Amino acid sequence: MPSTEFAVIIGRVTANAPAAVQPNPWKKRGLIALGAVIVLVGGFFFATQFLPRWWGHRAGDLVDGSLGWGVWWGLFFGVLSTVLPWLVARLAFHRPWTWKQRLCVIIAAVVLAAPNLMTGGIAWGGGSGAHAGERTMDVDAPGFRGATLIGVVIGLVFAIVLELVMQRRRRQRKELTRYQVEEKIRRAQ
Repeated sequence: MPSTEFAVIIGRVTANAPAAVQPNPWKKRGLIALGAVIVLVGGFFFATQFLPRWWGHRAGDLVDGSLGWGVWWGLFFGVLSTVLPWLVARLAFHRPWTWKQRLCVIIAAVVLAAPNLMTGGIAWGGGSGAHAGERTMDVDAPGFRGATLIGVVIGLVFAIVLELVMQRRRRQRKELTRYQVEEKIRRAQ
């Protein structure tokens, strides 16, 4: 019975102890908001200063100064980083998922589109990071930016044609199902 006595003593001490002080919910919200602002500002500087330089060097390493390889890799990234994100983002709108699942799928689509987004940021960006990436690509990755734009256009045309074909097939399946149901009803009469 010593364990019962111990529990009674602990219970008495706990019952007589002052209530724990709860933190102010506004303080917690303020700290979360401050943390979010710090992350957003840090992410902005990361995206505008570091990423363009980094991507310019990665493209330059891949192309290695060759115009032919610049065009090839630009087309490759342009098409692939347009079609794949479209296919992944399409899942978010054609599946019965929760908003959190849809958000994760859309984030995955943005990550897949990152090569095109970074190349576009370098081509049309006005910051020092974009200019540094542009200079690096001019020397080490000639033809990459223009070929990426052409690849994006090809990828968009491919995605639109694929979407139209998929919609037509969906419509044909519905019509076939309706026809089969009508035929069963006619035979049953």
